[in-house]
Amino acid sequence: MEKSRIRHIAINVRDREAVAGYYKQVFGFEEKARGPNGTIYLSDGFVDVALIHTIARPWGIQHFGVQVESVKTIEELAQSKVTEVPPESGRYGEFKLFDPERNQIDVSEKGWPV
Repeated sequence: MEKSRIRHIAINVRDREAVAGYYKQVFGFEEKARGPNGTIYLSDGFVDVALIHTIARPWGIQHFGVQVESVKTIEELAQSKVTEVPPESGRYGEFKLFDPERNQIDVSEKGWPV
């Protein structure tokens, strides 16, 4: 991998079925999978969209995921920039961090399955 790339965007929605239908009909996104918790995974062929439903968090973009050459390097750079690392780091991505305005970023060397 030459450079870091955005690989997925997670959107917290009220009605996953309705939103999935919208993206499929309007933009031609393809449904790739469904998670055991009801998450619907769509793709445009380049970037994946995960439609999640988490009442405890605000509706809208929840986080995005970046595939990188080295998670260790990114972790070191982030910590040197005083980036906050959430306590559940590593739950879904290999490493999680917040940018200076507290936007969550998942970081992975391997990418994501959909």
